[in-house]
Amino acid sequence: MATVTSTIFRLDRGYVAVSGPEAADFLERMLSNEVVSLEEGEAQQALLLTPKGRIVAPVRVVREGPESFLLLTEAELAESVATTLTRARFAARCEIEVRPWHGALHLSDPGTGVGNNDYGVDAWETWSEEPVEAAEADELEVLRIESGTPAWGKELDGGILPAEAGLDETHVSFTKGCYPGQEPIARLHYRGRPNRRLRILEVASATPGDEIVHGEKVVGRVTSAVPGRALGYVRREVPDDAVLEIAGAEARLHLTPARP
Repeated sequence: MATVTSTIFRLDRGYVAVSGPEAADFLERMLSNEVVSLEEGEAQQALLLTPKGRIVAPVRVVREGPESFLLLTEAELAESVATTLTRARFAARCEIEVRPWHGALHLSDPGTGVGNNDYGVDAWETWSEEPVEAAEADELEVLRIESGTPAWGKELDGGILPAEAGLDETHVSFTKGCYPGQEPIARLHYRGRPNRRLRILEVASATPGDEIVHGEKVVGRVTSAVPGRALGYVRREVPDDAVLEIAGAEARLHLTPARP
């Protein structure tokens, strides 16, 4: 496990507040994971999807009060989240608003915020109206890659299936009621499987976009990399013990326990 030199890091987050007497029921109908069951102060990872099951945005839903929720997402996705929700609101009694706040990740308990397991270490995410004194998030990239956590614009975009990135294991409930995109997500889960999966790779050096080769066949591409580790989508049929090649260097799949 990599080490970092700071304990507080700046996060480039977007925030969408959803509040009102029907906020919980509305979000339950719109997101891929359970919302109504959240207690105040609890958080849940979820996806906002198109009807065809494509990702509009990954979100972390925080219940701030009986009728108020905060959706944490990437800064560049906040407006898309708010617009998508507003278009689907119809007569639901709730208000939707983008909040211009600042985020931080703490590697020691600040006593506020919510837990964040994206980096494979104990961490807490907070937000405030004013930015906090914190290190840049670049140093967290090693932890993110070692944890196999996909990032928007690197491993995730509107063309990626949630199951390819493993998000069906962390962001989706298969027992809740209907939401946009539920049918294709459930169909792939119960009747099929994705042709490729996001994997952690051991390799001395790699660059995003590099081909992942098994034998003489291209079986994937690198999406993120740091010295010694990379992330990439790899064809499902590639054995876990396969000897791979990335940019002329030997690479292997890094086998780690599933994230909680």
